[in-house]
Amino acid sequence: MVRGLLDRAFDEGFTGEDWEHALGGWHVIATEGGATVAHAAVVPRALVAAGRPMRTGYVEGVATAPSRMGEGLGSLVVSKITSLVRDEFELGALSTGRHHFYEHLGWERWRGPTFVRQGEELIRTEDDDDGIMVLRFGPSQNLDLTASLSCESRSGDAW
Repeated sequence: MVRGLLDRAFDEGFTGEDWEHALGGWHVIATEGGATVAHAAVVPRALVAAGRPMRTGYVEGVATAPSRMGEGLGSLVVSKITSLVRDEFELGALSTGRHHFYEHLGWERWRGPTFVRQGEELIRTEDDDDGIMVLRFGPSQNLDLTASLSCESRSGDAW
């Protein structure tokens, strides 16, 4: 049910690796009449922000059924996921091209350089710089949004 929703919402552009990234952690699913109409997940990742390791809740698999877009269902599931991030982690992060959608829920654009960690090596991910957003609160509330940000290497999209 959830995978079908993600495939439809991403117009078949949701890969097997994207699906694997969304597994584990917590999932918020909106249903109506037994049908899944919206989904969001948050999984643990180890990000290093401004040289500081942060227990990060990374948001994955955010989607709304195409026929239900504009009804607030995406905002509903992301609001719930945002609460989970605040309860369980030190920082929230995600990758998106839809900045405005997340900004109205308290997320901010990361403006510094991004990297992927492969062992001790840092590999620049310039193409991802504009798409990373974070949720700062508690221990991360004063993070410098222009500092460096790195994630661990993984299959598929790093971010």
